[in-house]
Amino acid sequence: MEDSDAQSSVESPKESKGGKDHLSSNKAIRVSWPYSVVPVSIALGPISTLVQLLILELNGTIIDVGLAFTLFSLGSIPAAIVWGFATDHFNVRKPVLIVSYLGVALLLILFLFAGTAYEVTLLYIAFSLVSSASATPLSLLIMETQQKPCWAVAFARLSMMSSIGTTLGLLLSVVWADFFPVKFLVVPLAILTVSSAILSSIMIEEPTLLFERRMLILNRVSFHERLKALPLIFLKIPGTSEFKKAFRGMRNELTRELPLLYLSIFAFYVSGGIFNTSLAPALYMSNFPESQVFLVVLIGMMVQSISFVLSGRYAETRSLIGVSLIGLVLRSICYAIIGISVLLLAGTLLLLSALIFYPIAAGIAYALYYTASNTMIFNTIGEKSHGSSLGVYSAIVGVASTLGSFISGFTSFYLGYHITFILAALLLAFSAVLTSMLKVSVATDRRLQGYHGCQR
Repeated sequence: MEDSDAQSSVESPKESKGGKDHLSSNKAIRVSWPYSVVPVSIALGPISTLVQLLILELNGTIIDVGLAFTLFSLGSIPAAIVWGFATDHFNVRKPVLIVSYLGVALLLILFLFAGTAYEVTLLYIAFSLVSSASATPLSLLIMETQQKPCWAVAFARLSMMSSIGTTLGLLLSVVWADFFPVKFLVVPLAILTVSSAILSSIMIEEPTLLFERRMLILNRVSFHERLKALPLIFLKIPGTSEFKKAFRGMRNELTRELPLLYLSIFAFYVSGGIFNTSLAPALYMSNFPESQVFLVVLIGMMVQSISFVLSGRYAETRSLIGVSLIGLVLRSICYAIIGISVLLLAGTLLLLSALIFYPIAAGIAYALYYTASNTMIFNTIGEKSHGSSLGVYSAIVGVASTLGSFISGFTSFYLGYHITFILAALLLAFSAVLTSMLKVSVATDRRLQGYHGCQR
Protein backbone atom coordinates (compact mmCIF):
# COMPACT_ATOMS: atom_id res chain seq x y z
CA MET A 1 0.00 0.00 0.00
CA GLU A 2 1.39 3.41 -0.96
CA ASP A 3 1.47 6.10 1.71
CA SER A 4 -0.97 8.29 -0.20
CA ASP A 5 -3.50 5.48 -0.40
CA ALA A 6 -3.00 4.67 3.26
CA GLN A 7 -3.63 8.27 4.17
CA SER A 8 -6.99 8.37 2.43
CA SER A 9 -8.04 5.11 4.04
CA VAL A 10 -7.71 6.36 7.59
CA GLU A 11 -9.06 9.89 7.35
CA SER A 12 -11.72 10.67 9.90
CA PRO A 13 -15.26 11.58 8.85
CA LYS A 14 -14.44 14.97 10.39
CA GLU A 15 -12.37 15.87 7.32
CA SER A 16 -13.42 19.21 5.94
CA LYS A 17 -13.96 19.82 2.26
CA GLY A 18 -11.00 22.16 2.32
CA GLY A 19 -8.29 20.06 3.91
CA LYS A 20 -5.47 21.81 2.04
CA ASP A 21 -7.01 25.21 2.69
CA HIS A 22 -7.16 24.32 6.37
CA LEU A 23 -3.41 23.65 6.39
CA SER A 24 -2.69 26.93 4.65
CA SER A 25 -5.01 29.07 6.76
CA ASN A 26 -3.44 27.87 9.99
CA LYS A 27 0.15 28.36 8.92
CA ALA A 28 1.10 30.41 12.00
CA ILE A 29 -0.32 27.78 14.33
CA ARG A 30 1.42 24.98 12.44
CA VAL A 31 4.80 26.64 12.82
CA SER A 32 4.50 27.84 16.40
CA TRP A 33 2.69 25.16 18.41
CA PRO A 34 5.70 22.80 18.81
CA TYR A 35 7.25 25.47 21.04
CA SER A 36 4.59 24.63 23.62
CA VAL A 37 6.39 21.34 24.40
CA VAL A 38 9.59 23.07 25.57
CA PRO A 39 8.46 23.86 29.15
CA VAL A 40 7.07 20.38 29.80
CA SER A 41 10.19 18.84 28.27
CA ILE A 42 12.26 20.87 30.74
CA ALA A 43 10.13 19.42 33.52
CA LEU A 44 10.33 15.82 32.31
CA GLY A 45 14.08 15.81 31.63
CA PRO A 46 15.38 15.31 35.19
CA ILE A 47 12.45 13.29 36.60
CA SER A 48 13.94 9.78 36.51
CA THR A 49 17.20 10.91 38.10
CA LEU A 50 15.30 13.02 40.63
CA VAL A 51 13.17 10.03 41.67
CA GLN A 52 16.28 7.90 42.19
CA LEU A 53 17.87 10.56 44.38
CA LEU A 54 14.67 11.15 46.38
CA ILE A 55 14.34 7.44 47.17
CA LEU A 56 17.95 7.24 48.36
CA GLU A 57 17.63 10.44 50.42
CA LEU A 58 14.57 8.97 52.14
CA ASN A 59 16.70 6.04 53.33
CA GLY A 60 15.62 3.78 50.51
CA THR A 61 18.00 1.24 49.01
CA ILE A 62 18.92 0.40 45.44
CA ILE A 63 16.32 -2.38 45.68
CA ASP A 64 13.70 0.32 46.30
CA VAL A 65 14.98 2.23 43.27
CA GLY A 66 14.79 -0.93 41.19
CA LEU A 67 11.25 -1.59 42.38
CA ALA A 68 10.18 1.95 41.52
CA PHE A 69 11.60 1.69 38.00
CA THR A 70 10.16 -1.80 37.58
CA LEU A 71 6.66 -0.61 38.44
CA PHE A 72 7.10 2.51 36.30
CA SER A 73 7.97 0.38 33.27
CA LEU A 74 5.17 -2.03 34.08
CA GLY A 75 2.67 0.81 34.36
CA SER A 76 3.75 2.24 31.01
CA ILE A 77 2.39 -0.82 29.19
CA PRO A 78 -1.31 -0.48 30.14
CA ALA A 79 -0.94 3.31 29.94
CA ALA A 80 0.21 3.05 26.30
CA ILE A 81 -2.72 0.76 25.52
CA VAL A 82 -5.37 2.90 27.24
CA TRP A 83 -4.19 6.25 25.92
CA GLY A 84 -3.71 4.86 22.42
CA PHE A 85 -7.22 3.51 22.16
CA ALA A 86 -8.60 6.66 23.81
CA THR A 87 -6.88 8.76 21.14
CA ASP A 88 -8.56 6.75 18.38
CA HIS A 89 -11.96 6.70 20.10
CA PHE A 90 -12.37 10.34 21.11
CA ASN A 91 -10.48 11.97 18.19
CA VAL A 92 -9.23 14.94 20.20
CA ARG A 93 -5.71 16.20 20.65
CA LYS A 94 -5.60 19.41 22.70
CA PRO A 95 -7.74 18.24 25.67
CA VAL A 96 -5.60 15.10 26.08
CA LEU A 97 -2.40 17.17 26.10
CA ILE A 98 -3.76 19.68 28.60
CA VAL A 99 -5.05 16.98 30.94
CA SER A 100 -1.74 15.14 30.73
CA TYR A 101 0.30 18.26 31.49
CA LEU A 102 -1.90 19.31 34.41
CA GLY A 103 -1.76 15.77 35.80
CA VAL A 104 2.03 15.80 35.59
CA ALA A 105 2.13 19.17 37.37
CA LEU A 106 -0.09 17.88 40.19
CA LEU A 107 2.04 14.78 40.68
CA LEU A 108 5.21 16.87 40.75
CA ILE A 109 3.81 18.97 43.60
CA LEU A 110 2.77 15.82 45.47
CA PHE A 111 6.39 14.69 45.49
CA LEU A 112 6.96 17.49 48.02
CA PHE A 113 4.82 15.63 50.53
CA ALA A 114 6.34 12.17 50.01
CA GLY A 115 7.91 11.11 53.28
CA THR A 116 9.02 7.57 52.41
CA ALA A 117 10.58 5.75 49.49
CA TYR A 118 7.32 3.86 49.00
CA GLU A 119 5.33 7.07 48.61
CA VAL A 120 7.80 8.27 45.97
CA THR A 121 7.36 4.93 44.20
CA LEU A 122 3.57 5.23 44.18
CA LEU A 123 3.77 8.73 42.74
CA TYR A 124 6.24 7.56 40.10
CA ILE A 125 3.82 4.81 39.05
CA ALA A 126 1.05 7.38 38.71
CA PHE A 127 3.50 9.53 36.78
CA SER A 128 3.97 6.76 34.21
CA LEU A 129 0.20 6.55 33.69
CA VAL A 130 -0.26 10.30 33.15
CA SER A 131 2.90 11.41 31.33
CA SER A 132 2.55 8.86 28.52
CA ALA A 133 -0.72 10.40 27.34
CA SER A 134 0.94 13.12 25.27
CA ALA A 135 3.14 10.96 23.01
CA THR A 136 0.58 9.94 20.40
CA PRO A 137 -1.42 13.21 20.16
CA LEU A 138 1.78 15.20 19.56
CA SER A 139 2.86 12.89 16.74
CA LEU A 140 -0.58 12.94 15.15
CA LEU A 141 -0.75 16.73 15.35
CA ILE A 142 2.39 16.97 13.24
CA MET A 143 0.81 14.88 10.50
CA GLU A 144 -2.57 16.61 10.74
CA THR A 145 -1.25 20.18 10.66
CA GLN A 146 1.55 19.77 8.13
CA GLN A 147 1.46 18.89 4.47
CA LYS A 148 2.88 15.43 3.83
CA PRO A 149 6.13 16.53 2.09
CA CYS A 150 6.96 18.54 5.22
CA TRP A 151 6.44 15.79 7.79
CA ALA A 152 10.15 14.98 8.11
CA VAL A 153 11.09 18.60 8.80
CA ALA A 154 8.15 19.05 11.20
CA PHE A 155 9.04 15.96 13.20
CA ALA A 156 12.66 17.12 13.31
CA ARG A 157 11.50 20.47 14.70
CA LEU A 158 9.35 18.82 17.36
CA SER A 159 12.22 16.50 18.29
CA MET A 160 14.57 19.47 18.52
CA MET A 161 12.15 21.34 20.81
CA SER A 162 11.89 18.29 23.06
CA SER A 163 15.66 17.79 23.16
CA ILE A 164 16.30 21.43 23.96
CA GLY A 165 13.77 21.27 26.76
CA THR A 166 15.22 18.09 28.25
CA THR A 167 18.73 19.53 28.14
CA LEU A 168 17.59 22.75 29.81
CA GLY A 169 15.80 20.73 32.48
CA LEU A 170 18.96 18.82 33.35
CA LEU A 171 20.98 22.04 33.30
CA LEU A 172 18.47 23.58 35.71
CA SER A 173 18.86 20.52 37.94
CA VAL A 174 22.65 20.84 38.01
CA VAL A 175 22.44 24.47 39.12
CA TRP A 176 19.51 23.93 41.50
CA ALA A 177 21.19 21.03 43.32
CA ASP A 178 24.18 23.26 44.11
CA PHE A 179 22.09 25.83 45.98
CA PHE A 180 18.80 24.27 47.11
CA PRO A 181 17.49 20.94 48.42
CA VAL A 182 16.85 18.70 45.44
CA LYS A 183 13.36 17.84 46.71
CA PHE A 184 12.13 21.37 46.01
CA LEU A 185 13.18 21.14 42.35
CA VAL A 186 9.67 19.86 41.64
CA VAL A 187 8.25 23.38 42.24
CA PRO A 188 9.78 25.07 39.16
CA LEU A 189 9.21 21.88 37.17
CA ALA A 190 5.50 21.94 38.04
CA ILE A 191 5.25 25.62 37.08
CA LEU A 192 6.88 24.86 33.73
CA THR A 193 4.44 22.02 33.09
CA VAL A 194 1.47 24.27 33.78
CA SER A 195 3.03 26.75 31.33
CA SER A 196 2.93 24.06 28.63
CA ALA A 197 -0.72 23.42 29.40
CA ILE A 198 -1.49 27.13 28.99
CA LEU A 199 0.56 27.43 25.79
CA SER A 200 -1.14 24.33 24.35
CA SER A 201 -4.57 25.79 25.02
CA ILE A 202 -3.55 28.97 23.17
CA MET A 203 -1.35 27.70 20.35
CA ILE A 204 -2.95 24.39 19.38
CA GLU A 205 -6.11 24.33 17.30
CA GLU A 206 -7.95 21.06 16.83
CA PRO A 207 -7.37 20.03 13.19
CA THR A 208 -10.34 19.34 10.96
CA LEU A 209 -8.43 16.56 9.22
CA LEU A 210 -7.82 13.70 11.66
CA PHE A 211 -5.74 10.54 11.33
CA GLU A 212 -5.97 7.25 13.14
CA ARG A 213 -2.89 6.00 14.98
CA ARG A 214 -2.01 3.49 12.28
CA MET A 215 -0.86 6.41 10.14
CA LEU A 216 2.11 6.77 12.49
CA ILE A 217 3.56 3.44 11.42
CA LEU A 218 3.13 3.92 7.67
CA ASN A 219 5.78 6.63 7.50
CA ARG A 220 9.29 5.96 8.76
CA VAL A 221 9.90 9.41 10.22
CA SER A 222 6.68 9.43 12.24
CA PHE A 223 7.35 5.84 13.32
CA HIS A 224 10.81 6.71 14.62
CA GLU A 225 9.76 9.86 16.43
CA ARG A 226 6.76 8.18 18.07
CA LEU A 227 8.96 5.35 19.36
CA LYS A 228 11.52 7.86 20.58
CA ALA A 229 8.84 9.55 22.69
CA LEU A 230 7.52 6.24 24.07
CA PRO A 231 8.76 2.90 22.70
CA LEU A 232 5.33 1.28 23.05
CA ILE A 233 2.66 1.28 20.34
CA PHE A 234 -0.32 -1.05 20.68
CA LEU A 235 -2.68 -0.91 17.70
CA LYS A 236 -4.10 -4.11 19.15
CA ILE A 237 -3.36 -6.15 22.25
CA PRO A 238 -1.24 -9.12 21.17
CA GLY A 239 -2.42 -12.59 22.10
CA THR A 240 -0.57 -15.85 22.55
CA SER A 241 -1.05 -16.70 18.88
CA GLU A 242 0.79 -13.52 17.80
CA PHE A 243 3.81 -14.42 19.93
CA LYS A 244 3.81 -18.00 18.64
CA LYS A 245 3.63 -16.70 15.08
CA ALA A 246 6.52 -14.28 15.69
CA PHE A 247 8.85 -16.94 17.11
CA ARG A 248 7.75 -20.17 15.47
CA GLY A 249 10.34 -19.88 12.68
CA MET A 250 13.27 -19.64 15.09
CA ARG A 251 14.67 -23.08 14.27
CA ASN A 252 14.50 -22.63 10.53
CA GLU A 253 17.42 -20.72 9.06
CA LEU A 254 15.19 -19.27 6.34
CA THR A 255 12.52 -17.92 8.71
CA ARG A 256 14.47 -16.98 11.84
CA GLU A 257 15.26 -13.38 10.89
CA LEU A 258 12.39 -11.70 12.74
CA PRO A 259 12.74 -13.85 15.91
CA LEU A 260 16.47 -13.06 16.01
CA LEU A 261 15.74 -9.36 15.65
CA TYR A 262 13.17 -9.49 18.44
CA LEU A 263 15.55 -11.38 20.74
CA SER A 264 18.40 -8.97 20.10
CA ILE A 265 16.11 -6.02 20.88
CA PHE A 266 14.91 -7.80 24.02
CA ALA A 267 18.50 -8.23 25.24
CA PHE A 268 19.23 -4.58 24.43
CA TYR A 269 16.33 -3.25 26.50
CA VAL A 270 17.02 -5.60 29.40
CA SER A 271 20.58 -4.26 29.40
CA GLY A 272 19.35 -0.67 29.30
CA GLY A 273 16.97 -1.28 32.19
CA ILE A 274 19.77 -2.82 34.25
CA PHE A 275 22.28 -0.06 33.61
CA ASN A 276 20.04 3.02 33.76
CA THR A 277 18.36 1.95 36.98
CA SER A 278 21.67 1.77 38.84
CA LEU A 279 23.84 4.50 37.29
CA ALA A 280 22.65 7.50 39.33
CA PRO A 281 22.51 5.49 42.59
CA ALA A 282 26.05 4.21 41.93
CA LEU A 283 27.36 7.75 41.58
CA TYR A 284 25.36 9.00 44.57
CA MET A 285 26.57 6.15 46.76
CA SER A 286 30.12 6.95 45.67
CA ASN A 287 29.66 10.28 47.49
CA PHE A 288 29.18 12.45 44.44
CA PRO A 289 27.03 15.53 45.13
CA GLU A 290 23.62 15.54 43.46
CA SER A 291 24.68 18.28 41.05
CA GLN A 292 27.42 16.04 39.63
CA VAL A 293 24.98 13.14 39.23
CA PHE A 294 22.74 15.43 37.19
CA LEU A 295 25.81 16.69 35.28
CA VAL A 296 26.68 13.19 34.05
CA VAL A 297 23.12 12.69 32.79
CA LEU A 298 23.13 16.19 31.24
CA ILE A 299 26.27 15.55 29.19
CA GLY A 300 24.83 12.21 28.07
CA MET A 301 21.64 13.91 26.91
CA MET A 302 23.52 16.62 25.04
CA VAL A 303 25.62 14.08 23.16
CA GLN A 304 22.52 11.99 22.44
CA SER A 305 20.68 14.97 20.92
CA ILE A 306 23.59 15.72 18.59
CA SER A 307 24.01 12.03 17.75
CA PHE A 308 20.38 11.64 16.69
CA VAL A 309 20.81 14.47 14.20
CA LEU A 310 23.77 12.70 12.60
CA SER A 311 22.86 9.02 13.02
CA GLY A 312 20.07 9.03 10.45
CA ARG A 313 22.33 10.29 7.70
CA TYR A 314 25.06 7.88 8.75
CA ALA A 315 22.70 4.89 8.64
CA GLU A 316 21.31 5.92 5.25
CA THR A 317 24.56 5.10 3.48
CA ARG A 318 25.59 1.98 5.41
CA SER A 319 24.34 -1.46 6.28
CA LEU A 320 21.71 -1.31 9.01
CA ILE A 321 23.11 -4.48 10.54
CA GLY A 322 26.60 -2.98 10.54
CA VAL A 323 25.36 0.24 12.16
CA SER A 324 23.50 -1.78 14.81
CA LEU A 325 26.63 -3.76 15.59
CA ILE A 326 28.73 -0.62 15.95
CA GLY A 327 26.20 0.80 18.40
CA LEU A 328 25.93 -2.42 20.42
CA VAL A 329 29.67 -3.07 20.65
CA LEU A 330 30.47 0.54 21.51
CA ARG A 331 27.76 0.63 24.18
CA SER A 332 28.91 -2.70 25.62
CA ILE A 333 32.51 -1.53 25.91
CA CYS A 334 31.44 1.69 27.64
CA TYR A 335 29.21 -0.17 30.11
CA ALA A 336 32.08 -2.53 30.97
CA ILE A 337 34.53 0.35 31.46
CA ILE A 338 32.09 2.15 33.76
CA GLY A 339 31.63 -1.07 35.72
CA ILE A 340 35.39 -1.48 36.16
CA SER A 341 35.71 2.21 37.06
CA VAL A 342 33.10 1.90 39.81
CA LEU A 343 35.12 -0.99 41.26
CA LEU A 344 38.62 0.49 40.99
CA LEU A 345 38.29 4.28 40.90
CA ALA A 346 36.91 6.99 43.16
CA GLY A 347 36.57 10.75 43.28
CA THR A 348 37.63 12.78 40.26
CA LEU A 349 38.84 9.79 38.24
CA LEU A 350 35.49 8.03 38.58
CA LEU A 351 33.65 11.21 37.65
CA LEU A 352 35.83 11.64 34.55
CA SER A 353 35.17 8.04 33.55
CA ALA A 354 31.42 8.58 33.85
CA LEU A 355 31.58 11.91 31.98
CA ILE A 356 33.45 10.30 29.08
CA PHE A 357 31.96 6.85 28.67
CA TYR A 358 28.33 7.41 29.69
CA PRO A 359 27.75 10.05 26.96
CA ILE A 360 29.30 7.70 24.41
CA ALA A 361 27.01 4.87 25.51
CA ALA A 362 23.82 6.90 26.01
CA GLY A 363 24.52 9.26 23.14
CA ILE A 364 26.49 7.99 20.15
CA ALA A 365 26.00 4.25 20.65
CA TYR A 366 22.32 4.51 21.57
CA ALA A 367 21.47 6.78 18.64
CA LEU A 368 23.19 4.45 16.16
CA TYR A 369 21.47 1.33 17.45
CA TYR A 370 18.08 3.00 17.86
CA THR A 371 18.09 4.38 14.33
CA ALA A 372 19.20 1.13 12.69
CA SER A 373 17.14 -1.33 14.75
CA ASN A 374 13.90 0.63 14.52
CA THR A 375 14.39 1.01 10.78
CA MET A 376 14.67 -2.79 10.57
CA ILE A 377 11.49 -3.14 12.64
CA PHE A 378 9.77 -0.65 10.33
CA ASN A 379 10.90 -2.65 7.31
CA THR A 380 9.58 -5.95 8.69
CA ILE A 381 6.10 -4.74 9.68
CA GLY A 382 3.67 -6.27 7.20
CA GLU A 383 0.86 -4.18 5.76
CA LYS A 384 -1.74 -6.74 6.80
CA SER A 385 -0.29 -7.57 10.20
CA HIS A 386 1.28 -4.34 11.42
CA GLY A 387 -1.06 -4.23 14.41
CA SER A 388 -0.05 -7.62 15.75
CA SER A 389 3.63 -7.13 14.83
CA LEU A 390 3.83 -3.84 16.67
CA GLY A 391 1.95 -5.30 19.62
CA VAL A 392 4.52 -8.08 19.94
CA TYR A 393 7.40 -5.62 19.56
CA SER A 394 5.96 -3.23 22.17
CA ALA A 395 5.32 -6.07 24.61
CA ILE A 396 8.91 -7.26 24.16
CA VAL A 397 10.28 -3.77 24.85
CA GLY A 398 8.01 -3.24 27.86
CA VAL A 399 8.76 -6.60 29.45
CA ALA A 400 12.50 -6.24 28.77
CA SER A 401 12.70 -2.79 30.40
CA THR A 402 10.68 -4.01 33.38
CA LEU A 403 12.84 -7.10 33.80
CA GLY A 404 16.03 -5.08 33.52
CA SER A 405 15.00 -2.67 36.27
CA PHE A 406 13.94 -5.54 38.52
CA ILE A 407 17.25 -7.37 38.06
CA SER A 408 19.25 -4.18 38.54
CA GLY A 409 18.09 -3.46 42.07
CA PHE A 410 18.93 -6.90 43.41
CA THR A 411 22.24 -7.39 41.61
CA SER A 412 23.48 -3.97 42.73
CA PHE A 413 22.42 -4.57 46.32
CA TYR A 414 23.81 -8.08 46.70
CA LEU A 415 26.66 -8.22 44.16
CA GLY A 416 27.72 -4.60 43.71
CA TYR A 417 27.26 -1.93 41.06
CA HIS A 418 30.29 -3.12 39.10
CA ILE A 419 28.71 -6.55 38.58
CA THR A 420 25.45 -4.90 37.50
CA PHE A 421 27.17 -2.80 34.84
CA ILE A 422 29.27 -5.68 33.56
CA LEU A 423 26.13 -7.82 33.33
CA ALA A 424 24.54 -5.08 31.23
CA ALA A 425 27.63 -5.08 29.00
CA LEU A 426 27.45 -8.87 28.54
CA LEU A 427 23.79 -8.65 27.52
CA LEU A 428 24.73 -6.09 24.87
CA ALA A 429 27.44 -8.44 23.62
CA PHE A 430 24.80 -11.18 23.39
CA SER A 431 22.53 -8.80 21.48
CA ALA A 432 25.40 -8.08 19.09
CA VAL A 433 25.91 -11.81 18.45
CA LEU A 434 22.22 -12.21 17.62
CA THR A 435 22.30 -9.14 15.38
CA SER A 436 25.32 -10.48 13.49
CA MET A 437 23.26 -13.55 12.58
CA LEU A 438 20.70 -11.42 10.73
CA LYS A 439 20.65 -11.24 6.97
CA VAL A 440 20.08 -8.41 4.54
CA SER A 441 16.40 -9.37 4.17
CA VAL A 442 15.47 -7.51 7.37
CA ALA A 443 17.81 -4.60 6.76
CA THR A 444 16.60 -3.25 3.43
CA ASP A 445 16.48 0.47 3.98
CA ARG A 446 13.56 2.73 3.18
CA ARG A 447 14.66 6.24 2.46
CA LEU A 448 13.40 9.31 4.27
CA GLN A 449 11.11 11.54 2.29
CA GLY A 450 12.71 14.72 1.02
CA TYR A 451 12.59 18.10 2.71
CA HIS A 452 11.90 20.07 -0.46
CA GLY A 453 9.60 23.06 -0.10
CA CYS A 454 9.31 22.93 3.72
CA GLN A 455 10.27 25.44 6.36
CA ARG A 456 13.11 24.27 8.57
